[in-house]
Amino acid sequence: MATSVKPGATWKMTNYPSIKNPDFPVEVAGFETFNNLHLASVILGAPFILVSVLKLPFWSYPILTVLLALPIFAAYFTYGSQFALPINNRVQTPGKKVEDYITIVDPAFQKYKGKNRIPMETFFEAYFDGKIDINQDCLELLENRHDWTVFHMTASQAKFFVTQWIPETLWHSKKQDEDQVRDHYDRGDDFYAAFLGPRMIYTSGIMADVTKKETLEEMQDNKLKLVCEKIQLKKGERHLDIGCGWGTLTAYAAKNYGSDSTGITLGLNQTAFGNNRIKEYGVPAHQARIKCMDYRDIPREKWDKITCLEMAEHVGIRKFNEFLLQVKDMLNDDGLFFLQIAGLRAAWQYEDFIWGLFMAKYVFPGADASMPLYWVIKQLECAGFEIQNVDTIGVHYSATIHRWYLNWMSNKESITATYGKKWFRTWEIFLAWSTIISRQGSATCYQIVAHKNLNAFDRTGLQAKNRFNP
Repeated sequence: MATSVKPGATWKMTNYPSIKNPDFPVEVAGFETFNNLHLASVILGAPFILVSVLKLPFWSYPILTVLLALPIFAAYFTYGSQFALPINNRVQTPGKKVEDYITIVDPAFQKYKGKNRIPMETFFEAYFDGKIDINQDCLELLENRHDWTVFHMTASQAKFFVTQWIPETLWHSKKQDEDQVRDHYDRGDDFYAAFLGPRMIYTSGIMADVTKKETLEEMQDNKLKLVCEKIQLKKGERHLDIGCGWGTLTAYAAKNYGSDSTGITLGLNQTAFGNNRIKEYGVPAHQARIKCMDYRDIPREKWDKITCLEMAEHVGIRKFNEFLLQVKDMLNDDGLFFLQIAGLRAAWQYEDFIWGLFMAKYVFPGADASMPLYWVIKQLECAGFEIQNVDTIGVHYSATIHRWYLNWMSNKESITATYGKKWFRTWEIFLAWSTIISRQGSATCYQIVAHKNLNAFDRTGLQAKNRFNP
């Protein structure tokens, strides 16, 4: 692995063949310099000052406080992202100039040169529009990002947060979710096949051995087996996969474990693809099927095993408890629930938020229930579940996304010809940046196995049957 680190650096360099190893894992400012007390003081104090200066009636104070809370938070966060200092700086970057990494096409961005680094949001918006070009492979460019970019929240990101992200988080109607899912997943199967490969699985794979470079298909096969083993799937059991994507898990479970599996998706293309995949796998239609419907419309039947892989984020924070109660209601008393869900670290850094807002705008709109692990566990337990086990698979996700990135780059010509340069560049940034984000812990993914927290549940038998050894 090529890197450039000063002698005496205290971070451990790695050279695993299974992942894209980090070159310059710089720590940046974040939660350690963010003062919630100061923020609360500003949110409460600014409206009071306005009321006093403008001599408004006191009853207007609580109204102003509510109305100004989000704009003040966005402004405070923007200020903090620009002036907070990193806690430690153990890693020495190459120290090159901005123009060594990017080429300015539009003169409006000429000020970003030398050591005057460009805000990340300004960069990727300009890159998507062809106003900036990059001088090297995108992933390598982003590995060196601390030389040429800064993670300052811009005015446009603050506006997006207040006017779009917050309203979508609070609403999550069926129409909103349907529009977002179909706009995203019905773009074209060829678009997704260009990076997902033949398995057409849009969730994290699993490395069986970090000392080997497994293919994307091997990693996804590892994951399919792992899921079925974790829920101890048996022949004839009724299995429901909520948010099944292109239906590969549904088809795999029915074919290899003999389950009666049903997959649920809002994607029209995914429904057709999944049912065709079931036929290709030689599974009869009475044993497996993909249905196109909102998860809220799933008939309240009983299921032995329920899986949900990276769909629950789209349920949203506000409706998450309602979703879990629905799952519990549909699960047999001796059944198992497998939840694979993307999450964010509580010990956040400003880069995490800039990446998160990028993802919300361009890649996964409406997926606001990506939360720290403690929040997910609390939601499950408060809904009446007991946690059987939890695995953090963020680095597995990094390895998966890296393979998606390589696939995507190998299909640059065909994707650009069909969908245009902007779509290609958007996914180029998404896949390259997310390879790093999931590797460094900014975002991660959890696999959680849970069951109903009932006195009569056979916990001993569950342990005895836990036969999978990853």
